[in-house]
Amino acid sequence: MNEPEPSVRRAKLSQCFKEMPLRDDQEHVLVLSGLWNISMAQPDDPEFPALGIFECMAKLIHRGIIDQNWLLRGQNIYIPYYAAHIIGSYTMDNPQFAEKAVKSGVILPLMELLRGKMSWVEQRVAVRALGHLASHEKTFEAVVVHEVEVISLAMEIASNCLEVVYKEFVGIKARKRPKYHCDLLTRGVGELELQSRKAEEWASQLQCWSLYLLNCFASKERCLNLICNTEFLHNLCGMWGGLVNLTSPAGIGLLRTLCSSKTGRENVANSRQVMESICNVSRSSDDWQNMAIDCLLLLLKDPETRYGVIDIAASSLVDLVELRSLGESKMVGETISQTLLQDYYKIKFGFLKLKSQEAEKALEELWELRVENIKRDKLMSEQDMKERQVLVGKLKKQGNQKFWTGKIEKACKIYSKALELCPLNFRKERIVLYSNRAQCYLLLKNPAAAISDTTRALCLSGTVSPHSKSLWRRSQAYDMKGLAKESLMDCLMFINSRIKSEHTRRVRIPYYAARMINKQMNATWLFANAKSKLCIKKEKTVDEYESKGEYQLQEMMDAKNMGFPGKPMI
Repeated sequence: MNEPEPSVRRAKLSQCFKEMPLRDDQEHVLVLSGLWNISMAQPDDPEFPALGIFECMAKLIHRGIIDQNWLLRGQNIYIPYYAAHIIGSYTMDNPQFAEKAVKSGVILPLMELLRGKMSWVEQRVAVRALGHLASHEKTFEAVVVHEVEVISLAMEIASNCLEVVYKEFVGIKARKRPKYHCDLLTRGVGELELQSRKAEEWASQLQCWSLYLLNCFASKERCLNLICNTEFLHNLCGMWGGLVNLTSPAGIGLLRTLCSSKTGRENVANSRQVMESICNVSRSSDDWQNMAIDCLLLLLKDPETRYGVIDIAASSLVDLVELRSLGESKMVGETISQTLLQDYYKIKFGFLKLKSQEAEKALEELWELRVENIKRDKLMSEQDMKERQVLVGKLKKQGNQKFWTGKIEKACKIYSKALELCPLNFRKERIVLYSNRAQCYLLLKNPAAAISDTTRALCLSGTVSPHSKSLWRRSQAYDMKGLAKESLMDCLMFINSRIKSEHTRRVRIPYYAARMINKQMNATWLFANAKSKLCIKKEKTVDEYESKGEYQLQEMMDAKNMGFPGKPMI
């Protein structure tokens, strides 16, 4: 590496890459660690790929899999991990390097790691590398050779990896954790807490990278019937990467891709559980809210899935029709309105009957809001507007008085009356009215209605400066429904909005919000379900053991009472 003459240096490196898989040298790990650092820092440098690094890495992985004695000698057990990681780093954004890697034979060794020939740690870097290879047009075909197996393994890993990581690392005592896993996770300098934190991050990446690999196939409409397995789609709804990996769209990203194909749309639309999950994300503070809305719009634009989706999602989408922008997407609410109302006349005049009365009512309300009320407001004079504003203000005060005297249902009705009369361009007044009515619904134990009203208030307030009270109230409503992730996201946004507010810059996080975050962080912990399942299995094992013990004791008692030979009478 320190050779000053470039030609001599390249010749030595090329020779080193050829000989490394054949030699037993305890310094291999140090060399690979250095190559790992270089591949991460300079992934576009063509020198090492041109000198045979991919073939070297492929052979090292292969040797680690077939030669257990060599693998367990010294520090060789670290080698397959570093080798697969180096392949993934060089092929991430460089199609030319990816082609060279495929020609060097990296696919088969990576497939062995993906099959779990070593551990979840190596699976993580293998699925990462295969995902990068599958993302490039020219190397995708090389991965397609193993299409069914790759997809099946990726689905299995995505569904079960959190349980595996918890069972094999996070959930066991520190002294039982594989030392090389600990060293790789923390670079040899971490304590128990850091190990667990990094394991959570890596487990999330393993799941998300598996979904990314599946996404590469789904985007090309390959094996969609296999990917659209009903159980897997249900599991997909809960795959969100956790707070440790918010940069990945995870499950909702794959659902968005599936909704771009006819087969995918049919399977997604046929699952009420999946549809309801998408609706929840569409009305949340999730970073991928826009993808959930895209899913619903794609399903609505398909005549084959449109009316089934309207039955389930209409009431959720109507809450979003006044959303102006979401990230880079503009006129989001207007797009939703047009999509929902494009054939409303069929329903309005009795040519079409929906299965859900709730959906029909939601569309009727949307028509009233976006058509009739706009016409009404255009016909109102400036004086009429002022009078309406005064009247709405009086009704709001009346509603507040009823609320503070404990007459919640009456307050709710007054707020509803005020909303009916309030012109659409009085956005601030409508935000407060929706939010106040949502508080009434919370006290009346109607979280669904509270979510609807708070979502409408938040759409009116916009995403740049969301109405903080509505965020907190929606967080409470989602908590009442047992939707911990949605509740957590809203609560975090609520705290963020308070911190940003000039008036509350010095105010600490409210105790009630901190308590909610603590509750939902525990509920949404990446390994929460894995821990629960493991505890249930342990309880079953104990129960079976105890039952077996009781049965054996009963046999002994029966034998004693019946005077079986060999059983002394006591």
